[in-house]
Amino acid sequence: MKIILTQEVSGLGAPGDIVEVKNGFGRNYLLPQGFAIAWTKGAEKQVSLIKRARSAREIRDLGHANEVKGQLEGLKVSLKARAGDGGRLFGSVTPAEIVDAVKAAGGPALDRRRLEVPGHIKSTGAYPVRIKLHPEVTASFNLNVVAS
Repeated sequence: MKIILTQEVSGLGAPGDIVEVKNGFGRNYLLPQGFAIAWTKGAEKQVSLIKRARSAREIRDLGHANEVKGQLEGLKVSLKARAGDGGRLFGSVTPAEIVDAVKAAGGPALDRRRLEVPGHIKSTGAYPVRIKLHPEVTASFNLNVVAS
């Protein structure tokens, strides 16, 4: 089955890539989750729009990625969340909240889809967070979740 990816899928490709996958994987997972659209001649035109939008958001080059990595690794990121007794959060911390906390701490604007968070953050404490800035550059920083 030929599909066009609309989001980054690890091990498969980036948005705008045209890939060939097994029928069941495409029909039962990628298409219903919104990670891909079925390939057609008309959808081929959408690929150029997706790639253009990705290039506007993406880190420009390796040098820029290393510069952003330096900014992130020297950053103290703190996130306030509602918590009950024992530090257990009401809900969990989302990637969008982490991106907002980085921006509030004086860091650069990041793409939430490129964050790699270890499991679900459901209690207060310090957590390591990684972000893939470029295919060759991965930055990491510590996220401190505190009770509000």
